[in-house]
Amino acid sequence: MIPLIPILAGLVLFLAGFAILRTFGPRYRVGRLLAATPIVSIAQALALADDAARYVGIRGRIDSENEFEDELHRPLVLRRTRIQQRPGSDWETVDEQLDVVDFDVREGLDAIAVDHAALDVGLIVVPRESIGTAADVPDRVPGEIAPGTPVRLRVDLVSAVEHAIVLGVPTRRDGDDRPTMSAGLGRPLILSTLEPSEAMRVLAEDHERRPLAAAIAFVAGALLLAAGLLWAALGAVTGTAAAASPVPTAAVGGDPRSSGAGPGLVGEPLLAIGLVIALGVLATVATLAYVRFTGGRRA
Repeated sequence: MIPLIPILAGLVLFLAGFAILRTFGPRYRVGRLLAATPIVSIAQALALADDAARYVGIRGRIDSENEFEDELHRPLVLRRTRIQQRPGSDWETVDEQLDVVDFDVREGLDAIAVDHAALDVGLIVVPRESIGTAADVPDRVPGEIAPGTPVRLRVDLVSAVEHAIVLGVPTRRDGDDRPTMSAGLGRPLILSTLEPSEAMRVLAEDHERRPLAAAIAFVAGALLLAAGLLWAALGAVTGTAAAASPVPTAAVGGDPRSSGAGPGLVGEPLLAIGLVIALGVLATVATLAYVRFTGGRRA
């Protein structure tokens, strides 16, 4: 029973790590999709638009014929301005303004449109924000919000000169011959102008300690599980060795060294082998889980 203690403790830590990641809400799912979704070329995505629906990622340069300039003369295709209050631990949007034009993602001569209307939590860009109180923007917040409530102005920009990663389902909308990347198969449309590792940090920016706590839980859980399984494997092996005594013993019905009954093996070598195999599988699963949930290298 003793080896079960670190094994059970390891499982509890694994569950705690998953629970911590779940507290990020939709952002956890966005990060998981960024880490796991396969990247294809835009030419392949165009072909998928006429084939079975499939959720994939593409890379390319943002392009549009109708970009607009901001006050710094940057050619933009999307600008989202949000006023958010923070009554507790999370920011809540109380006012939003969106300026956007149709745009594509281009790779060489191939281009695919992006369904910008489907972008929500899946938009990941370099954050531009300022923090104050509701008293600083009385005309942009509801009157019931107390003047001293923390308020954040956040502006998300997508420029026509940036490169982006877009995750979605290539499809053809009714009445439009152009293939479009959109949400589908129960998954959101995601557009990131950052590399996955940087995007993960932006997704977790409001709760910097939670990813660290989840990583510690996963690593500690894997170590405890490995220790418990190794402990059990060693116990099974040593039990088997001790059970097979080299000293002949008397047995009713004949000499044990003859064709009569012998001492036999009391241990369970198959159990020991199974535990060693389970240890290897656990190490593989723990490694894959760490890579998957921390935005590691993708195939």
